[in-house]
Formats: sequence, C-alpha cells, structure tokens
Amino acid sequence: MTRQAPKQMEPDSAVYKTLLESTKAIPWKIDWATMKFAYVGPQIEALLGWAPESWVSVEDWAMRIHAEDREGVVNFCVAQSKAGVDHEADYRAITRDGEHVWIRDVVHVVRKPDGEVEALIGFMFDITERKKNEARLAELQKELEALSYRDGLTNVANRRMFDSALEVEWANAVRNRTPLSVIMLDIDYFKQYNDHYGHIRGDACLKQIAGALGAAATRTRDFFARYGGEEFVLILPETDRASGLKVAQRCRKLVLKEKIPHEKSQVDSVVTISLGMATIVPSRQDQHIDFMETVDKRLYMAKQRGRNCIVAED
Repeated sequence: MTRQAPKQMEPDSAVYKTLLESTKAIPWKIDWATMKFAYVGPQIEALLGWAPESWVSVEDWAMRIHAEDREGVVNFCVAQSKAGVDHEADYRAITRDGEHVWIRDVVHVVRKPDGEVEALIGFMFDITERKKNEARLAELQKELEALSYRDGLTNVANRRMFDSALEVEWANAVRNRTPLSVIMLDIDYFKQYNDHYGHIRGDACLKQIAGALGAAATRTRDFFARYGGEEFVLILPETDRASGLKVAQRCRKLVLKEKIPHEKSQVDSVVTISLGMATIVPSRQDQHIDFMETVDKRLYMAKQRGRNCIVAED
C-alpha cells in the first residue's frame, strides 16, 4: 500500500492529497533529473519544525540528517537509487530547534519505460519511540547478562564468569609467555558453621567473607569469584609464584581480621580458610583444566594438613 499510493499521487489531486496529508507518515517526491523536491507533505513541519517550502533539494534533506549518520545514509540511498533498488534507511533527522527525531525513510524508485530513474517517491515515518524502546531493551539485556555472571548471594562474579575469565587470561598467558597464578580457597568447617548457626547466618558469613576477599587482589585484571558453595577463587594474571603467595597470605589475614565467631571450628574460635595455589607459564600444549586440577588438589592438601593454611606446591 505505502509503495503503490505514491506512484499515483499527484500534488494537485484533491483526493490523493487529502488522503496522504491525513496520515502520520510524511509523503515526499524527488525529481531525479533536478534532485529537487516535487512534493513534501505538510506533516513534516509538525514533526521536524521545517516548513514544506524549505525542502527544496536533496541538499536540504542531507543537511538535516544528524552528522554522525549523514555520510553513511546519503551514500547508501544514492547508491540504491542509482541502481534502481527500492530501499529503507533509519537515521536521526535534526529538528529546527536542534533536537533529533529518528526517521525511517521508505523509498520507491520510479523508472521510465527505458529503465532510467525518473523519480524517488517515499514516506518518512517517526520511529523515535521504537528506537527508545529498542535502547531500553538493549540496556535491559545488558543488565540481565550482567546478572547471569553474578552470584546472587554474594554479588561477586560466579562460576560461569570465572570460566570465561580463565579462558581469556590463559590465552593471554600462552600468547605472551607470562606467568598465571590461581588461588582456590575454602571456608573451614563451613558445614558445621551452618549446622550450628543456621543457614541465614551461614549466608551472612559468605557475604562477609566475599566482601573481605574482594580487597585481596587490587590490580585491574585480578579476578575474584565465588566458585561454588563455600569455595572462592582468584585469577592473578602476570603473577609469579612469590607474588601469588603474598596474595594468598593476604586473603588468609583478611578473613581472620573479620573475626567471625565459629564455635564448631576445630582449628580456631573464628572463621578461617584453607587455600591452594598454583602458578604456570602455559604453553600451547598445556590445558587449563589440568592446571585447575592441580589448584584443587593443593586446596585438598591444605585441608589434609590441618586447614587454616596455604599449600602452593606438591
């Protein structure tokens, strides 16, 4: 409908003029030979503030396109028109008061019997509200994606985010031949803590520990996540064994500093942690799964050695 009507439209036809000017869409026609507007619907003034008589040539149209959109839109529309191809273009049109409105221009190319382009006929549609909704949906999608990488209880990164971060940092370490350290830690006797104090206090304990450990690694690329249950993990890019061990020691001290009472602990009267750490300069033959098994093994060894300690070597 929107493409057939302009073909038959004549500005001096009262019937078609009334029909076209009663729609929200803005009809227009450009003579290809002169690149002048033969017609612009009066609705253009209500939408953009520019009077119909001010739309003289395609230059007026081009200069009223937002500077960031202008070159791409003009080049696309000219190329499609020269090729005789009907097309659509979305762009921001500048209003007379300097604001902008999102426009969808639907263009039909009218040809002469010999195939040469005779005119361009089209409709401008105000899609500002649609673009706003799209922007809101995109922002919501980002928020939902961010939430999918967050642990719902502690609000730190979750296992899914950890897996992604490890892949990236492993690849960087392989490419740059730099050391990578990973620390995995576990709250000592947390089951007994939950049994004695209840799960509400247990959740509060996890939040407090996560908050304390978040300060252990201070560099931009250092990464901290809840690995699962009462386990947490840190990725330390470009960190050798000695530097990684210092971070592990800091983690242990930060937790002790919280002085969270733990009457059922068999190692202390407050909550403590056990830590396993490993460092590697990975090659292309190494697998991060094998490396993580080493880290996990050392955490297990820390528990076997009495807990509340760090194991950084086999």
